[in-house]
Amino acid sequence: MLAGRDILGIAETGTGKTASFVLPILHKFAEEKAAPKAKGCRALIVTPTRELAAQIADVIKIYSRHQKLSVAVIVGGERPGPQISAMANGRDIVVATPGRLIDHMNAGEIRLDHTGVVILDEADQMLDLGFMPAIKKILSALPKKRQTALMSATMPPRIRKLAAEFQHKPLEIRVTPKAKPQAAIAQSVMHTKSGTKSRVITKILSDPKIGSAIVFTRTKRGADRLSRQLSNGGLQSGVIHGNKSQNQRKRALESFKAGQTKILVATDVAARGIDIDDVSHVVNYDMPVVPEAYVHRIGRTGRAGRNGTAISLCDASERDLLRDIEKLIGRQLGVDETKYEDIDNLEVSNGNEAGGNASGEAGRPKKKKSANKKRVARPTANTNRRKPGEQNGRNRKRNGSKSGRPHPGKSTDDGSNAGLTRMLNNIGGHASEA
Repeated sequence: MLAGRDILGIAETGTGKTASFVLPILHKFAEEKAAPKAKGCRALIVTPTRELAAQIADVIKIYSRHQKLSVAVIVGGERPGPQISAMANGRDIVVATPGRLIDHMNAGEIRLDHTGVVILDEADQMLDLGFMPAIKKILSALPKKRQTALMSATMPPRIRKLAAEFQHKPLEIRVTPKAKPQAAIAQSVMHTKSGTKSRVITKILSDPKIGSAIVFTRTKRGADRLSRQLSNGGLQSGVIHGNKSQNQRKRALESFKAGQTKILVATDVAARGIDIDDVSHVVNYDMPVVPEAYVHRIGRTGRAGRNGTAISLCDASERDLLRDIEKLIGRQLGVDETKYEDIDNLEVSNGNEAGGNASGEAGRPKKKKSANKKRVARPTANTNRRKPGEQNGRNRKRNGSKSGRPHPGKSTDDGSNAGLTRMLNNIGGHASEA
């Protein structure tokens, strides 16, 4: 970093990646004594989440307390006005999430043509398909002569190939075996039935030995539903995901950090890079679809040399996901064969009157049959005789007539697209989390 080379840094989460790029930037700026351009910045740090952006900004302020450096945090969920005002005279360092950064770039409120250093933190997530268009647009606005560093806990081959497009002869620095979780984390898997997961996790988290725990679900809706299930089981929890406002996410994190709430339910992207030292347990309520996400999830515990515990609940439909994870980390997870004898008698509401599981699959409410309902005989005579040459509704629909109405039980193209959009927006790892 000090020599100005492009860097591809791969290190276990919790081992100090943030300091590895912040300190060289501060050292460089202390020697240069330059001023930022109006609406510009000397260094740009891009992160996938608001929480990680705030954490990095806090680290910068701590490390630079004896330097007169200006820092701006540009993230979604906050009013744009103060961010625009902060950037009017330029800032030495900007820490941003992609979406809000591009909004300000499009409005002409932020310019990157004089930015000499760019850091993509959590690079595998930043360069995933959801962020690729945003990253390309941001990098295209930067000078060709710049220093680019990509930092991450994992770097799959397909991501490295994409990263090569943005760097010039990068120096790869790897301080950990390929995607191997820390040895200080005791990892196990508990095979469960899908219908008993909420009861099992309630039992697990009721153990007084658990100091604090982060529970991961696959979807935003699933996180909300699981939090309600835990509450009905007598366990209070905070929730963070992309559909929560910034203030809601801040309150949930602050309560968890202060120990006021022992359980935090989160989706993958929302919890990416969260640095809380005293997390004793991580529970995968849903197995991650992307194997590398497992490494990031369990990295929330066992940080900075501490011991931690990671428990994964796996039902029959998730066995393939488990095998992919074990292939990535190079070993099989130990099987936790704890038996909860009274599990079937444990009363835990699913938090949704219509039923459903915590992964977001809502059940359909059952229709109540009325015992006193009388059948009405239908007339046998054809009272709606068509005039000669008149087409019925079915023929009008086949012939493309505007008056033809689709059957209420069948989906249209618009309905299918809307359903697909709702499904994508519900996925916890979607780029909109930032």
